[in-house]
Order: sequence, then structure tokens, then C-alpha cells
Amino acid sequence: MKIKNLLIIAIIFLNFFGMAYSKSPDNIYEKIDLFSQVLEKIQDEYVEEVDQSEVIDSAINGVLQSLDPYSSYMSPEVFDEMQTETSGEFGGLGIEVSMEAGVVKVITPIDDTPAAKAGIKSGDYIVKINGEQVQGKSLMQAVNLMRGPVDSSIELTVRRKGLKKAKNFKIVRQIIEVKSVTAKTIDKKIGYLRLRAFNQNSANQLKKEISKLEKNNKLTGYVFDLRNNPGGLLSQAIKISDFFLDDGEIVSTKGRKRRENRKFFAKKGDKINGKPLIVLINNGSASASEIVAGALQDHKRAILLGETSYGKGSVQSIIPLKNRGAIRLTISKYYLPSGKSISEIGVSPDIQVLEEGEEFSINTNTDNQLNYAIKLFNG
Repeated sequence: MKIKNLLIIAIIFLNFFGMAYSKSPDNIYEKIDLFSQVLEKIQDEYVEEVDQSEVIDSAINGVLQSLDPYSSYMSPEVFDEMQTETSGEFGGLGIEVSMEAGVVKVITPIDDTPAAKAGIKSGDYIVKINGEQVQGKSLMQAVNLMRGPVDSSIELTVRRKGLKKAKNFKIVRQIIEVKSVTAKTIDKKIGYLRLRAFNQNSANQLKKEISKLEKNNKLTGYVFDLRNNPGGLLSQAIKISDFFLDDGEIVSTKGRKRRENRKFFAKKGDKINGKPLIVLINNGSASASEIVAGALQDHKRAILLGETSYGKGSVQSIIPLKNRGAIRLTISKYYLPSGKSISEIGVSPDIQVLEEGEEFSINTNTDNQLNYAIKLFNG
């Protein structure tokens, strides 16, 4: 692609986005001229020859990333990989990430994945990937660096709050199988439900597990575990919240367009028949997890126990493009029944119980948060 054609694309690109950001055409044309000049200087003066297509991709992604941490551009290759991943099985590390302050921030490691087993935690900042600095790269570039063949290894350098030195983690990429729901009975009288993600089948799977547990006449209450659940589909969050409510608002969404301004309400029918409910949350509980936890807390239907959640209070839509790529774009923000937004704030637990030590692991003997919930039920 010649620089002339590249400039035409850039002008069209900047004109499209620029009109949305400024009411001054003169200012937009000045910016287009400036951008064209920068591209020419890169083409003529940069120390190495650059892939001009990648430059434009990075520019598009830069516009989207400037809006918020969750909007981004996906090339046709990345979009195709994303669609493969949402089918429930893919190769990788098993972490949900975002970009913050120029580095990759871990939203949550997925249960039983290489990242979780290696000790990666929610809130970790990935500063190097195989010794290569993340600073200055886009989120998609960083994600691409973390991708690789199954059974290949990768080294992540992580900075963690409370630790003075960075930590290195060597992780072997594996096939990631996302199993949405697990359930069991604790002490013969407590129903335990763990939801790892909000995908297309989560509500149906959870409903089946509740039906099985409800056959036990000795059940006195439930623990609903949403820790390290990065979220997913809004529709599933609404259905699952409704499982535990008889009425009332679950969540509302507000956007620039009228069609994004909606309210969602519970229908009669509490599937656990009013039994006491404790919901476990932590810093890795995000998005749809926060909708469910916040709705149940606002309606005083559940006690929230654990740590303040992640604070992702927005809804993204995947919008396909003509080049077979796509953009992930924030189209609305959601609000709890109380009217509160949890963006950058999170949902606060009723009972704060922090994870204890580096050896902490969910649903094991070291899980002090679950043990605390069990003690509450046992008096």
C-alpha cells in the first residue's frame, strides 16, 4: 500500500470519527493534515520499515482505547479467534484482561486454567511478556503476544499491589475449557453454587443444578460464588438474578441512543424458595457478576461477603466491519436498582473478608472466605 493510499484511508477514518468529536470542521481538517504529516514522517524517517496496514490498525484502536478501557478494534484474524474462544474451548492462559495506565491489568484468572494455577491474581499488572515491555503497546498487541501454540511456555512479569518487587510467572499455554456452573452440598445442608462466567447456557445450567439441590429437604441455605467471574452476557445476568427474586427492578441501562435506555424487572418465582443466600464476591467479580450481586444486595435478598468487586459498569457491543474485523464498543452504562453506577467503584460487600495470603485458592482448604460463609450458616 503506497503512502498516498494510506493517507486517503487515514483521512476517511479521521473524518468519520472526528465529526463525532468536534463541531468545528476547521479543527478536524487541521487534525487530518497533522495526522497525514505524521504518517509521511514515519514512512520517510522511521529507523525501520513499518507495515502501513498495522499503523492504520493501531490508529483505529487508539481512537477506541481513548474512549474507555473496554472499547477496542479487532482485526479479521483477532475477531475470528475471539469467535472461536466464545465457543467454550480455546488455547491460551485463561485470563480476562483490560488496559490501564499503559499496562495490561488482570480482571480475573479463570478457574482451573494455567494462569490461575500459576498464581496470577485479579488486579495484577502485566508489565512484561517474555521480557518484552508492555508499556506503549495496545491491548490487542499485548494479547497477541500472550497467544501461542498449546503446550508452549510464556513468562509474564507481574507487579502486584503490596509487593515491592515484580514477580515472574512461567506458564504453559493449554486448551481452556470454560465450564460455567458447578454445584455441591456442604455439610449436608448448604447448597453451594459456583458460576464462572455468563455465557449462553449459564442460566439453563444453573437452573438444573438448583433443581437437583432443591430435592434435598435438609437444605437450610445457599452460597452463590461469583468470585473471579469476569461477567459476560447481560441477558444471562438478568435471568440469573431473577432466579432469586420475586419482583422489583434488576438493572437499568442508559446510553446515548433511546433504544439503550431500558429497565429490567424480576418475575415472580424464587427458585430457592426464600432460603437464606450468601453471595461471594472479590476483586475479580466484574460486569454481569456485579449486576447480580448488586441487585440481590439492593433488594436485601442476599448477604454479600468477600471483597469489593472490580467496577465495570458498562455494556459493550461487538460490531462487525466490512473488512471482516470488528469493534468492541461501549454502548451503554448500567445502574443498580438503587440508581447507583458501579463504574470504577465496584459493589461493596456487607461483610468484608479478604483473601488470606499468597496460598489462597478458591474452594479449597485455604479458602477463608467460603469457610466464613459456612460458619455464618452454622451459627
